[in-house]
Amino acid sequence: MTPDDKVRVHERWAHLRFSVVGPLLAAPPEPGELRAELQKLADKSWIHPVSGEPTRFGLSTIERWFYQAKGARLDPVGALRKKTRKDQGRQTALGEKLKEILLAQYQAHRSWSVQLHYDNLKTMVTAQPELGPWPSYPTVRRFMRANGLLKRRRLPSTGGGRKALDRLDRREVRSFEAEHVNGLWHLDFHHGSRKVLIPRGQWMTPLALAVLDDRSRLACHVQWYLAETAENLVHGLSQALQKRGLPRALLTDNGSPMIAAETTQGLLRLSILHQTTLPHSPYQNGKQEVFWAQLEGRLIAMIEGASDLTLPLLNEATQAWVEMEYNRKIHSETGQTPLERFLAGPDVGRASPDSQALRLAFTAEERRTQRRTDGTVSIDGRRFEIPAAYRTLQRVNLRYAGWDLSQVHLVDEHSGTVLSRLYPLDRARNADGQRRTLPAALFSTVPAETGLAPLLRKLMADYAATGLPPAYLPKDEIEPATPTQEAS
Repeated sequence: MTPDDKVRVHERWAHLRFSVVGPLLAAPPEPGELRAELQKLADKSWIHPVSGEPTRFGLSTIERWFYQAKGARLDPVGALRKKTRKDQGRQTALGEKLKEILLAQYQAHRSWSVQLHYDNLKTMVTAQPELGPWPSYPTVRRFMRANGLLKRRRLPSTGGGRKALDRLDRREVRSFEAEHVNGLWHLDFHHGSRKVLIPRGQWMTPLALAVLDDRSRLACHVQWYLAETAENLVHGLSQALQKRGLPRALLTDNGSPMIAAETTQGLLRLSILHQTTLPHSPYQNGKQEVFWAQLEGRLIAMIEGASDLTLPLLNEATQAWVEMEYNRKIHSETGQTPLERFLAGPDVGRASPDSQALRLAFTAEERRTQRRTDGTVSIDGRRFEIPAAYRTLQRVNLRYAGWDLSQVHLVDEHSGTVLSRLYPLDRARNADGQRRTLPAALFSTVPAETGLAPLLRKLMADYAATGLPPAYLPKDEIEPATPTQEAS
């Protein structure tokens, strides 16, 4: 026998013992010859299951192994395994007081390493001998690993950060995969490790926007930008949609571009379910984190020699790397290239609309009050003219992107149908004095009545029917006499 590192120590011992006594079980010796056969086995050399050195075993030891195997008819090898220690897993070398101190220390400092926990615990035990005997570093390490006291990344000490840590401790983490291509996409930004030189003569750190398909791991689109904004997110996502089609769901974090009104309302108009990860829980978007490691480890590593790296050059290199290497390289988990798995399906995607429809979809819809004096509305301090056909609307619904006020549309508040495009107020053009003729107002062909209004005539008749005297004292109801009449 030769020691095998892939086989557990207990299994190695069982195999060795069975190989020693196995011949006696296969060909039992005649009565009275057992001791002689045992002595022959004791005189032989065997390979130690741990050290690999030649070793011998005593007659009494081999005899005990023989009767153990003989007594276990169903599983002789199992009967020859080493017995499990009764105190295994109890951590007897670590006292209960030290365990409580170590647990409290871990809850307060989850980002510490095992060595740092050990050193601080050692300092406390040195100052307080009554805590018990001092355990070794392996003992502390085994206790922490056995109880899931693993090193955590440092999170903000806010309510959300504490909730994220508590959730990670109380809820299991499982890997998942969508059953269909285009069933779920991932989207995220990543701060690059290389700076680019911009035309203003400055070095800036670019950010990569990546959109990945969950099932196939295909990179639908990857592009570098100079800022993490909703405008850049929509710009990159729209390209991914036109390349691969519309997915059924999109998973992002809770960054401001991801939860902007233009993004969320646009996804809803395209019937894409928008799902966000829990705060301070990047592990929920783990496939995206794995992609960043490949992006940095291969793409960025291959441009180390570019001393004058610019954003266009970085994006050109990125497109070549994504389409010619990443999407065509066999994935370690799926056993297929992302491109092959994406094309193999099954696919639940839909055809993407054109660029103009996407631009109109990724807009925010808001209500504005129309100025009756000149038929305009105000957006971010700029006034836009409402067509005269909609001059009677007091409140109007507008759709626009905050970064592009050249595309402002008036929409129907009930159906969302685009009614008209709005343009900025042009005072210089309006100063020419030319005005469009408004549609003719509604007029009745029946001539209007003259005299007292119908309601007033009814009120006067009802009052007269009560028989009450006038509720006022008449005065100056008779015309005063002229001076000629008084003289006569």
